[in-house]
Amino acid sequence: MARQDQKKTVYTALGGVMAAGSLAVLWLACTAPSGRVGLTAAAGLFPMAATLYAGRTAGYLCWAAASLLGLFLLPDKGVALLFLAFLGLYPVVKGRLETLERRTLEWGLKLSWFELTLSLFWFVLQSMFLPQAPEWLKNSTLLLYLLGSLIFVMYDIGLSRLIGFLRVRIGTGRRL
Repeated sequence: MARQDQKKTVYTALGGVMAAGSLAVLWLACTAPSGRVGLTAAAGLFPMAATLYAGRTAGYLCWAAASLLGLFLLPDKGVALLFLAFLGLYPVVKGRLETLERRTLEWGLKLSWFELTLSLFWFVLQSMFLPQAPEWLKNSTLLLYLLGSLIFVMYDIGLSRLIGFLRVRIGTGRRL
């Protein structure tokens, strides 16, 4: 029983360290003059790593802790909300969606979640996410969704490759 307690302690500490890593990268996203979305996506790699090493629960806890702390501590609430709603949570949820047997259902759910999140940020939180949207983008919502979906698919494929690499590197057979 002592071995099990030690394992839980290690996983809890790992979750805390990973949440702190996410928060540090989110802080950089708030202070960097450009690359805000890219750095927020990089912060999402910490919950993914926690999931790979310690399981899905650790990934969710890492995401939740970093999200809540981000909402309280970060100067740019748009970055915190982007991490909370999509870029921090998606790398953990992705593994669950990929356990579905039908690829069309899997991709349908992935794209639906992305487009729902994009709609939230575009129509509800635009002033925080993109306060000075270019004029051509304001008049072309369809283009926003098409390009956004294309970029999301490339992000998903790249994330899958990174997960495969990390699974081999960490030496776990654990699925996300």
